[in-house]
Order: sequence, then structure tokens, then C-alpha cells
Amino acid sequence: MHHHACEMSHKFFFSFCRYKCLERVQLGARREVARMGGVFGRHDTLRRSSHGSKLEMKMVETMQQRASHGTSLKSFNSIIMKFPKIDESLRKCKTIFEQFDEDSNGEIDKQELKRCFQKLEIAFTEDEIDDLFEACDINEDMGMEFNEFIVFLCLIYLLNEPAVSEAKIKMGLGDLEATFETLVDSFVFLDKNKDGYMSKEEMVQAINETASGERSSGRIAMRRFEEMDWDKNGMVTFKEFLFAFTRWVGIDEHEDGDE
Repeated sequence: MHHHACEMSHKFFFSFCRYKCLERVQLGARREVARMGGVFGRHDTLRRSSHGSKLEMKMVETMQQRASHGTSLKSFNSIIMKFPKIDESLRKCKTIFEQFDEDSNGEIDKQELKRCFQKLEIAFTEDEIDDLFEACDINEDMGMEFNEFIVFLCLIYLLNEPAVSEAKIKMGLGDLEATFETLVDSFVFLDKNKDGYMSKEEMVQAINETASGERSSGRIAMRRFEEMDWDKNGMVTFKEFLFAFTRWVGIDEHEDGDE
């Protein structure tokens, strides 16, 4: 019985990876090339911005602190099994997104973000807003799309500042607490050495633990890692993990906007 359950779990894992990741990339290849522009041609710029800001350093410290408390997750499959519930929860962020997207063009620019913070009387400084915006505008097109906005909300949720505590209440992030905590737990599970980053070796270890005996598990792990490692520096931050996660669970900024 246990062997059968493990076999089914492994089949589910590999089917999911093929469906949500590989097929999605193939079907959306042209659109992604157009939308991402030169993202994959300007890794030096991304590398500097991805790990150099105060916000990024603060997030690394936060993840190190969270990792010191451990995680309840026991396998990569236990993360996968939570995907449908996470997907459903994150899609509820659409209402908050539309509140910020004043001109309803499907993305939030920096001025819209600042005006919405002013309306909600959230006491972030100009520099803090700029830092948050630039951290989440991963394709550097000066507009925050829906999947980028989800990352933005999660980063706000995790920052432990007086202004952030106020923002959580005014933006209604309390309802998303369980989902964000699951995302944190997932990253902590993958960050085996608890340094606030995820390496290729750690990803391979996590996949191998789930898919022991599967010859393709190493290749699967490397593909998953490459999808997360936006700046191609061999290490994945929590922010990069979040961006990849929004695609893994099926959230796409364009498909939601067309509904």
C-alpha cells in the first residue's frame, strides 16, 4: 500500500512538472520572449539589483530567521499537494491588484503604487516604495503585473516594520497569512543549510528525496532550479522563488486579465 502511494505520488509530481512547467513554457514561448524583452540578455543588471538592495538583504535575514525555526513540510510532494489551494488563495489578490491599478491597464506603475499607499495612509517612505517596486518589477518594464504584485504582497507581509504592520491590516493581508506562511515553509524546506538562499545542490537533494529511483529526477531538479534562478548566479532568493511559484501554480498575469 505504501509502495503504491509513493508510486502515485511520484507520477503526480512528474506529470505536474510536465504540465505546469514544460508545456506552459512551450505554449507561451513567443509571448514570453516578447514580454521579457532582454531580461535574459541583461543578467549583469539583474544580478546587481537582485542581491544588492537593503530590501533583499532584509529578506535574506528574514528567511534565515524563519529557517532557524524549521518547517513542517517533509517532502517536495507535500509542497506540490498544496498548489491548488495556494492558487485559489492567491487569485483572491486580484481585488487588491485592481484597487492599485487605477487606469485598469493590467499593471501597476510606480506612481499608482505611491498614490494608493497615500490613500490608505500607509507610512512608507519614497525610498521604501521605490525599493519594493524595483524588487518586484523583475522584467524591468516599469509596470508591476499581477504575478509580480503577488510577490510584492508577500514581501510586504514578511517585513517586520511598524509601517508594514499597518499596511497588512489596511490591505487585507491577514486573510492571506496561511498562504504566505506555506510559501515561506516551502522555501525553508528547500533551503537545507538555512543560509537564506537556495542552491542547485539543495534543489537536487529535495527532488531526489521525493523521486528516489527516478532516472530523470536530476534533470527535473535542474530545470526547476533554472526557472527560479532569474539572475543566473547559481543561488535563488526567496523573491526569485516566489516568481517561479506563481507560474508553477498556474497564475499568469495575462490569462487573468482577459477574464
